[in-house]
Amino acid sequence: QKCGFSELYSWQRQRKTKQEFCLHDGPPYANGDPHVGHALNKILKDITNRFYMMRGYKVHYVPGWDCHGLPIELKALSEVRGAEKLSPMEIRQRAREFAERAIEKQKSAFIRWGVMADWDNCYHTFDPKYEANQLRVFYKMYDKGFIYQDYKPVFWSPSAKTALAEAELEYNEQHVSRSVYMKFPLLKSPPKLTSVIDGSSPTSVLVWTTQPWTVPANQAVCYMPDSAYSIVKCTTTGEHFIVAADRVESTAAVLDTQFEVMSTCKGVDLADGSCAHPTIPGRVSPLLPANHVTMAKGTGLVHTAPAHGMEDYSVASHHQLPTDCLVDEGGFFTEAAGPELQNKNVLEEGNEAVIQMLQAAGSLLKEEKYVHSYPYDWRTKKPMIIRASKQWFVNTASVKATAQEVLKKVKVIPTSAVNRMLEMLDRRTFWCISRQRCWGVPIPVFYQKNTGECLINSETITDVIRVVEQQGTDAWWTLPIEQLLSKEAVAKAGGRDVLDYVKGQDVLDIWFDSGTSWAHVLEGAEQRADTYFEGKDQLGGWFQSSLLTSVAARKKAPYKTLVVHGFTLGEKGEKMSKSIGNVVDPDVVINGGEDHTKDPPYGADVLRWWVAESNVFTEVLVGPVVLNAARDDINKLRNTLRFMLGNMADFSPETDSVPPSEMYIVDQYMLHLLQDYGSKVTEAYKEYDYSKVVRLLQAFCSRNLSNFYFSVIKDRLYCEEEKDPKRRSCQTVLAEALDVVVRSFAPILPHLAEEVFQHLPYKKGSEGVFRTGWIKASSAWKKPGIEEAIEGACAVRDSFLGSISGKNALEYEVVIVIEPGLLFELMEALQAEETSSVSQLNEIMMASRTTLLSELPKETPADANIIKGTFLINLEGGDICEESSYQVLALPVAQAKCPRCRRYTSDSASTPCPRCLTVMAGKGST
Repeated sequence: QKCGFSELYSWQRQRKTKQEFCLHDGPPYANGDPHVGHALNKILKDITNRFYMMRGYKVHYVPGWDCHGLPIELKALSEVRGAEKLSPMEIRQRAREFAERAIEKQKSAFIRWGVMADWDNCYHTFDPKYEANQLRVFYKMYDKGFIYQDYKPVFWSPSAKTALAEAELEYNEQHVSRSVYMKFPLLKSPPKLTSVIDGSSPTSVLVWTTQPWTVPANQAVCYMPDSAYSIVKCTTTGEHFIVAADRVESTAAVLDTQFEVMSTCKGVDLADGSCAHPTIPGRVSPLLPANHVTMAKGTGLVHTAPAHGMEDYSVASHHQLPTDCLVDEGGFFTEAAGPELQNKNVLEEGNEAVIQMLQAAGSLLKEEKYVHSYPYDWRTKKPMIIRASKQWFVNTASVKATAQEVLKKVKVIPTSAVNRMLEMLDRRTFWCISRQRCWGVPIPVFYQKNTGECLINSETITDVIRVVEQQGTDAWWTLPIEQLLSKEAVAKAGGRDVLDYVKGQDVLDIWFDSGTSWAHVLEGAEQRADTYFEGKDQLGGWFQSSLLTSVAARKKAPYKTLVVHGFTLGEKGEKMSKSIGNVVDPDVVINGGEDHTKDPPYGADVLRWWVAESNVFTEVLVGPVVLNAARDDINKLRNTLRFMLGNMADFSPETDSVPPSEMYIVDQYMLHLLQDYGSKVTEAYKEYDYSKVVRLLQAFCSRNLSNFYFSVIKDRLYCEEEKDPKRRSCQTVLAEALDVVVRSFAPILPHLAEEVFQHLPYKKGSEGVFRTGWIKASSAWKKPGIEEAIEGACAVRDSFLGSISGKNALEYEVVIVIEPGLLFELMEALQAEETSSVSQLNEIMMASRTTLLSELPKETPADANIIKGTFLINLEGGDICEESSYQVLALPVAQAKCPRCRRYTSDSASTPCPRCLTVMAGKGST
């Protein structure tokens, strides 16, 4: 509350700035508890938004939820007894309530994770205005010819009784089918083979299928025109068969017999032949050419059932074959399949019945189990079938070329993801957008009762949209048709009476729902987001449906940049599952589990640090070890911040700051490093590379601050007079470093950043870190020349500390010998006099006294431990280069330890050194 996080989003929206940054939220599905995948996604977006907000952009980010569809409907109905008896409106009501409960749960978690938004004004795909905008896009695409209705085979889920799009399938690699080898007796020999097939012994074509239940729908047998086919004689029965030349041996082996090749011909020679259907007396199956026939398995002759295969359907369209479907919505044979099959489930007893019919007709040669990859419904986890039905489609074939061109102009991070999306688009010929359920947005079409002809035009759609905008899509089910369809619209279509029509019963695919979110959420004339930021599964999902609808409706992408992150896995790289017990619940991470020794409460910032430090462009690992490490990292950072805060108590930047030109050189050097750190961090944020931000932050805090600067300045901070410019100089740097460091991690750790700002002694009542902008490192701090002086001194210091391995440096005097030249001049800038215990050089050495000479003293003992080293000086961008050698000699100090500053610079152990006496005298104490 103190931080004012809840008002932050609306505060920044009211700022007067022309710069806008829009991150469009891909809506999570409203059907379950918040999980660690949500945390990864929402926190990444929040880091992005906070960075842009701090840089002065007005951020546009409206969180949303995807609320319709089968998964919600199924979960809502699973809570009800007698669900099959519910009316569409009862189902819709229960589904809505279920979605609303899930949204509230997810929303409170997102707020707890520190996600900045106006949580009272989110978008939901069941909002009436959202649905109205979606229908506008639908009609625009229909009007341009990109949406059409057709009868053709589609993926069908018998368990859910609806068509599904390819994005809603998952493949079971271990599915077991009952495959059969069967014969289709030749009725009419192909004219080119009459001389070979003399009719003295019966000839059949050999066919293999993994789906025997589709045989009653067979209309043809297909061959590959360019391949070779053999007429063979079975040595066991004497029967003649036609089989692909490449499949003769393998087929004979499966049938446990041998084939003698009588003759070989080209596939084209099979033209104009026909066979008898294996189970339906009197039905003829012509032999037809097709390019989808494969020689990889089977017999090289393919059973063709146009109602149950996409390629089969193409063949049927080309040759005007019937495409009747003998299977109903639940996956049962219809009356048209005949009394032996009617009401039998095609994947179970119906399949068995067809195999028995083949056996009885003498057509079955072999049945065997076949393990292969097979499509399943991603929600019900039950097998799919392919089934011809009347559906609505987006003609992706006519949109995808433009979509691919547009996509090539979008910045995609990582770049490898764009090729995956282009390939997915390439493979997509059509997108089935109709679903045979009721929890969704209705396809706004009316049908003539007698002819089944569909009615949709600019008048009908205007009427429907007007009603939907006011009442939502429930109106489609609750209102009589006269209130949805006007007489004028019917008259325009040449109809007579509104009551001659009925409302369509299909709803739109939820990928179409969420894919049109740009039309509702994005503002301005352009309606284009700067960034869409989602998991890699959205390359075939929301990224693609948004692109297709936007390109079809207005020939442009709805986004300028796509950022794609990986999935969350257990810390050993394994999938999370309740059975393994490796599921990480974000709520337990933040608040702790039942047993705090096993599941400690880490707080929201640990969760956010884990997200930021992970390489999110690959798979993201999480578990107890990862979270413990994240907590330790934050604790180290807190210690660094605590040191800086602790030394600010008597400091006010307004009155006590020292200008850089008057600072110690090491202080100027730290400002130089700060400036470099600030620009590198900013670049990493711009590239969405938050793990690089964390690496830069950790390196700067441990290497430059804790290990180097803090140890060097402790004497100045603690032992110099309070207002001494030397002390104020390093306090000025600490204040700047604290400001830069805190701002640099604020988007990642907002709670810690605000905590620091609330404890700043000189920022009482300040607006906090988020309302006061981004890193303010001055370009005047950049002084490349200073690097050589300090880094040269550090090289000498390393040699000195190495020579006294592990001992207290204050117990030594260090003698540095450098021949006249650049390095000597640089060291002289740090120590003008020959010997000093208070020089800038001595501070860096951390010794009690430093002596700088251009040659070794004559009295140096022969056995003295002289360390030699070299340092390469590189100035003016490489124009001045000089390698200088130096020698270091560590000598035990002769003087006593000062009881105040602990340096060995006092005349006796009981009296302070001269420096400390001066400071104490200034304070009026002895």
